[in-house]
Amino acid sequence: MSNSTGALLIHGLGGTQYDLGSLHKILKRAGIETHTLTLPGHGTTPEDLLPVRAEDWLDAVTAKYREVAERYETVHVVGMCLGALLAVELCKRVQHRKGKLVSLAAPVFIDGWSTPWYRGLRNLVYRIPGLAARMRVEEEEPYGIKNELVRSIVKAKFERGENFHYRWVPLACVREVDRLRRFVQRGLNAITCPSLIIHAHEDELTSVRSAHYLNDAIPDSRLVLLDNSYHMICVDNDRDRVAADILQFMDKRPAVATRPGRAAAMTGEDIERLLQAYRDAMLSGEFEALFPLFAEDVAWHEEGDSPLAGVYQGRGGLVDLFSRVMDYSRNTFAVDSVGKPELAGRSIAVPLTFQVQDGATMFRGASTHTLRLRNQQIAKVTSTAADPAAEDALWRRLAVASGLEPEGDAMDRATLDIPADALTDAFEAAVIELRALPQAPSTGVALRLQAYEQQARHGDAPAQADADASAREQIEHASWRLLAGLPPDQAQRRYIALIRRLDADD
Repeated sequence: MSNSTGALLIHGLGGTQYDLGSLHKILKRAGIETHTLTLPGHGTTPEDLLPVRAEDWLDAVTAKYREVAERYETVHVVGMCLGALLAVELCKRVQHRKGKLVSLAAPVFIDGWSTPWYRGLRNLVYRIPGLAARMRVEEEEPYGIKNELVRSIVKAKFERGENFHYRWVPLACVREVDRLRRFVQRGLNAITCPSLIIHAHEDELTSVRSAHYLNDAIPDSRLVLLDNSYHMICVDNDRDRVAADILQFMDKRPAVATRPGRAAAMTGEDIERLLQAYRDAMLSGEFEALFPLFAEDVAWHEEGDSPLAGVYQGRGGLVDLFSRVMDYSRNTFAVDSVGKPELAGRSIAVPLTFQVQDGATMFRGASTHTLRLRNQQIAKVTSTAADPAAEDALWRRLAVASGLEPEGDAMDRATLDIPADALTDAFEAAVIELRALPQAPSTGVALRLQAYEQQARHGDAPAQADADASAREQIEHASWRLLAGLPPDQAQRRYIALIRRLDADD
């Protein structure tokens, strides 16, 4: 038996390892050897789920657990969605004591704010012979993801027909999930291992009632609730916090997973392979292929004097950068050529051209990405426009047209005419209406709304963000700082106007 630590990771319904994002890699970097399995009925076609029963899933995870447990002195069990239900039931049945349990977004109750039509009727359908086998439950937006960029990546994967997640599952399969839910709800006090329960306040599939239920029933448990994600918490906005909380729970320092090591020499072939991957990802617009090329602590310097300009820290910062590009351009931005890389001191300069719709015309521009490489990854990027004045003016126009800059949040007459004594009530109603919109706002719009709300409630932002603020919190603070001097009542009216515009667009 090895003295090292292992972890069994269990994916969700219709899913694959993708459900757990980069958690496999993060745990490995922290010295925890990861193991997984493909649940019965998965990894092929949705029709293969029809004959599968909850017991088949439980038997498979139990067999895999016993195989892994024989190899390690310490074994942790981690599950996401359906995998979380299986992880909880597994630890209960085998009396797991060799390590810890992590439950991620376990759907003990299917009662989220966007649960599909079958929530109230499915038990009736189950009684009609053969009907549940013929009915499909489609995977639809928002795909359990609040972050618009990540959501767009998932949508593109679906449209390309990639086999990372089933596009639908039979309703008969949901019946087996319901059976598993009932198994889980019984005898939770028999779980004796330390347990971590992580759930999002805004989970659209399963409300925090599920998390509280587990936390109240499992004797040795800790609850973490997230504020900025939907169901797929390992790939959404709070993914870094999820990973950090899991590492800390497993007695590992969160920094271990992200601290860069001593720079390793890169061969000419290594550099050529990395640059080719960068070129291919830029030309295809497949950001899911681009992000793994960057180091965890990458710094992207976007030069100029436009709403895009600034320094974006870490991969999370790049998500915000590309989200803004997509928001401002209304998804019309595309790289159409990447030139020959050239040495620039210790860096490599990569010229490229792009196009973006600017009103009725197509703007064509050029820029140079100067890359600093380290440990087979891109550690730093400096983006310099060939015509800085023209490009700055472009992004300012697009930002205003998209409604993401103060000038773009023009107030309609109805908003201007709201009486002062009714303004606060109208503002609070708009805050509530945000959650009821048919489609969640883009990342950029969400930042603008949050800035208006902060300005309306607290006035001007502090001069500096908190010292321990995350990259996203720093961006949120910067967005709030842009509103300095705006009276709170005007911030309320701008918030109301933007919500009304979003509602009208939907």
